Amino acid sequence: MGKCAIPRIHVRNLQRMVPVNTGALEKFAARAMRLCVKIRRKERTELMRLEEIFVWLISDRRMSRLHRQFLSQTEPTDVLTFQHGEIFISVETAKQHARVFANSLMHELQLYIVHGLLHLHGFDDRTPAGARKMKRMQERILSCALSR
Repeated sequence: MGKCAIPRIHVRNLQRMVPVNTGALEKFAARAMRLCVKIRRKERTELMRLEEIFVWLISDRRMSRLHRQFLSQTEPTDVLTFQHGEIFISVETAKQHARVFANSLMHELQLYIVHGLLHLHGFDDRTPAGARKMKRMQERILSCALSR
């Protein structure tokens, strides 16, 4: 992949519990991707190396299995990002969080896509300082991607 190439991003819905507009999400994800790759990083990140990224919309049940398999956690989580270019999002958890935070489901899913892209671009939220930096960047990307 050339230095200026932006990875292609695909959104696929593998769950049947909650209806989702995958076309609109994929368009948003492409805008968010273009914004993310503009963020300067000290070293070359996965986001800059990958040719394709897949966003998989899955059920809580499938997310619980992934969470247990890769992080030894028993409950579902909202989003899991793998460095080889896969972002898994639990739509059921997103729907619950959207209700709690008074967001639309679409907004919550967009937030998780940006979160996953930032992880691929070397951001880390395991420390309080890293989480604050990532949250600020998430809000900036989300705002810019939605205003286009």
